[in-house]
Amino acid sequence: MNLNQIIFLILRRMRVPLLMVIISYAIALIGFVLIPGADDQGLPYRLSFFDGFYILSYTATTIGFGEIPYPFTGHQRIWMTFSIYLTVIAWFYAIGAIIALFQEVSLKQAIKTARFQRDVCNLMEPFYLICGYGETGSELVRALDKNELRVVVLEISPERVNELEMTDYQFYIPHLCADAKLSEVLLYAGIKNPMCRGVAALTDDDHANLAISVAIKLIKPGLPVLARVENDVVAANMASFGTDHIINPYKIFGEHLAMRLNALGTYILHEWLTRAPGDAIAPPAAIPEGKWIACGFGRFGKSVVSSLQNGAMDVTIIEADPQGTQCEDCIVGSGVESHILQQAGVEQAVGIVAGTDNDINNLSIVMTALEVNPELFVIIRKNKRHNDPLFQHFNADITMQPSDMIAHTCLSYMVSPMLAEFLAMARHHSNAWANAVIAQLVSKLGEQVPDTWDITIEGEMAFAVCALMEQGMQPAIKHLTMSPFGQQRHEMAVVPLMLVRGEQKSLLPELSTPLQTGDKILCCGMDQAKSIQRYVMHDIKTLHYLVTGSEMPETWIGRWLKS
Repeated sequence: MNLNQIIFLILRRMRVPLLMVIISYAIALIGFVLIPGADDQGLPYRLSFFDGFYILSYTATTIGFGEIPYPFTGHQRIWMTFSIYLTVIAWFYAIGAIIALFQEVSLKQAIKTARFQRDVCNLMEPFYLICGYGETGSELVRALDKNELRVVVLEISPERVNELEMTDYQFYIPHLCADAKLSEVLLYAGIKNPMCRGVAALTDDDHANLAISVAIKLIKPGLPVLARVENDVVAANMASFGTDHIINPYKIFGEHLAMRLNALGTYILHEWLTRAPGDAIAPPAAIPEGKWIACGFGRFGKSVVSSLQNGAMDVTIIEADPQGTQCEDCIVGSGVESHILQQAGVEQAVGIVAGTDNDINNLSIVMTALEVNPELFVIIRKNKRHNDPLFQHFNADITMQPSDMIAHTCLSYMVSPMLAEFLAMARHHSNAWANAVIAQLVSKLGEQVPDTWDITIEGEMAFAVCALMEQGMQPAIKHLTMSPFGQQRHEMAVVPLMLVRGEQKSLLPELSTPLQTGDKILCCGMDQAKSIQRYVMHDIKTLHYLVTGSEMPETWIGRWLKS
């Protein structure tokens, strides 16, 4: 809604009050002009329209001033008394209408929408649109903000919008309380803005996420869309409309659990590169082999059971609704009962999975099981973030929260599109290779989660590199990992993870590899190194010094003499 529409809405609501004020002023003014008075000589005198309006102005606004230019006659005072009540009542009605107007939800929403549109239009740097600021959306927004990526948020819940406004982010986040399923709302949010780099549909309603995905692909087909989904039918529908990344948290957790079972190093590498920069990753405990008990055979339970069984584990399933979950071989029960767990063989089990959709039941299942077998390895599902204190106090071996899974997956696609490709290729390498990569990263970057970014050797994005190549020099990858600041050139805390050259993709490329126009490089490192690298890529003198070890002559005579 633009400014003209807001003004029209205000004028339409104020039409009757304004007419009442105008009519009351007109009646009072005509009376002042028509009713004769007397001057100081007792001669007849009539007020001009200006004098009448002047007297009416300070009278109707209850300011009060005096009778000019001469004292009123009795008839004039009677008319003045009538005019006071007439205009003051009209004013009270108009003021009441104004107060009611600005308390009206539709006008407030219109003003917020207009401000939101203006803020989005004023964004002069790439941004992502996040539809849904729930547990998943808030975690993703926090991570993107830490990575210095701008964000626009749509959220239908006023409580969650208030939560966003009270959260301290380093960048201002344009936000609107509206239904993201509506195409006009998506247009307000800037999906046609050339700065919009993608949309994440992260509401807790699969059908809403489907509607958002379909609308984006119909309005702007080339815009990348990441959509959260838990229902396989809705996922298939999303795929048919070309949704770029369909994210099922339970499927992802199953894949991660399988990685943790079969390739712990690959799992740690994945976690380390997809979390928010600055976070600390605790070394994960190894999953024991043997008999397992899984309580709950819903979407989460099926994914976990499949991963455990693929890892040659013996799994006994406890399910309260076998028909609803299509569980053919299970013990009927919720798992909170001690005798049900004993029937499942909890004394001989090495691990238990509490995977129902109720946090309290999951905690109860685990507490009951640990009373019988304190050595159990515990995998527990956490559904709601507000239960964090309970789960932190419990300290399970693996705590799965869908919102975290989705946020980390989205982050891997958004922070750097190349990061997702790198992680996919890393899964095809051995666990020993992943451990070697982790050792290299930790030795150079430290143990906190690094920042990840990609660079392209092309045009203005790498002006200095292209300029030196045109002069016959050959900058290499290592020159983009060096700092010119200090007494001499030195390596920065940055590691090139992947080089993409045409159709060829190389993991951990050699630092001596010469750069070519069109190269894309995925890097990880500290934020300061990222800033220095950008500076080096755009400053010819600095890059010349890093490549040759000597200062670049500033004048054409110096360059001629050196040549």
